[in-house]
Amino acid sequence: MAYIKLLPHFELCPDGAEFETLKDESICEAALRSGIKIEHACEMSCACTTCHIIVRDGFNNLNEASEDEEDLLDKAWGLEPNSRLSCQTIPDDGNFTVELPKYTINQVSEDH
Repeated sequence: MAYIKLLPHFELCPDGAEFETLKDESICEAALRSGIKIEHACEMSCACTTCHIIVRDGFNNLNEASEDEEDLLDKAWGLEPNSRLSCQTIPDDGNFTVELPKYTINQVSEDH
């Protein structure tokens, strides 16, 4: 299990959040399980960038990004060198600090 510290986001978690992942669980799945309504327009199939995150601490301890994920990240709003798609990021163990970008490329927010 990994420990995730989510930095405050003006809309989704103004006070920030802290949660743990389960075995083989992505950061997106863990956030949703913890009540954080992170966008995931493609239902976590690695087909969009709405679950884009920026890993502020622990980036080098994550699983490698696939070529598909890297190609999609090029389209993400606010892309940074430590950007990942939370639906594809499965931390095994350790402590991670994650930030949600202010915006996504999604035109309409869907309540999943």
